[in-house]
Amino acid sequence: MKTAIVYYSLNGNTEQTANKIAEKIGADLIPVRPVKAYPDTGFAKLFWGGKSVVMGEKPKLQSYTFDADKYDLIIFGSPVWANTIAPPLRTFIVENLSALKGKKFAGITCFTAGGGDKALAKLKGYLGIDSLVAELFLADPKDKPDPANEQKISEFCEKIK
Repeated sequence: MKTAIVYYSLNGNTEQTANKIAEKIGADLIPVRPVKAYPDTGFAKLFWGGKSVVMGEKPKLQSYTFDADKYDLIIFGSPVWANTIAPPLRTFIVENLSALKGKKFAGITCFTAGGGDKALAKLKGYLGIDSLVAELFLADPKDKPDPANEQKISEFCEKIK
């Protein structure tokens, strides 16, 4: 089974997690980045990210390569913004929705204040599915390393095998 990890990371927490999982399971990494980057510090970060979520924006993405036919499982990774996935991931899903039909999915969320379960519930809604193969929730894993995170990542990888 071939796996892709499609992720967006603003401050590196989701990227670090995606890299660890890719190493463990041999997945392909597909980072999605908006053409116009979001601010990554202070009030501007909260304001523009929050506005983008509330307004349901789907930002234009930088070029990426993705061939859904190559993958049986797609793992989506995102920071939690206002209890949902980051808008660049929503853009990716909209752009690829028909190609994603019939695939298996898993989800990873990284957050500061929680909301990972709500974000993955919204991810399922965007994908039009009822469940994910596996779910992983981590609180700022890059910024606040915790040995328990390695165990959580290993358990996640076992579920998707």
